Amino acid sequence: CTLDSEVALRVGGDFFFDPQPGDSPVNLVLIAGGVGINPLFSILLHIADLHGYQEGKGNRHRLGTAKLYYSAKTTRELLFKKNILGLMKAFPGKITCCFHVTQQRSPICKELQPHVTGK
Repeated sequence: CTLDSEVALRVGGDFFFDPQPGDSPVNLVLIAGGVGINPLFSILLHIADLHGYQEGKGNRHRLGTAKLYYSAKTTRELLFKKNILGLMKAFPGKITCCFHVTQQRSPICKELQPHVTGK
């Protein structure tokens, strides 16, 4: 987002992302902490499926980008981290993620280092 951008925010409850063919593309910012990643990971998988389908079959979905901000105490507690890294590699620039750790004392593995902020 840029200064003065309009954003919509949804916290908790039942939510989903189900764009329809012909909808205007939207850029998603997904924010999760701990096990709160579960529904957002499902949304990321759906976005990846649509991107893959779009590239392979030329469907009419027009997708924006998806950026995930995901926080946990340590990198060990970041669920689905390898899967998320795989999605970022498969769809560069379309799916991105920033992991934030709050209580990490051990070194962060090289694969995660470029994507991790925090202590």
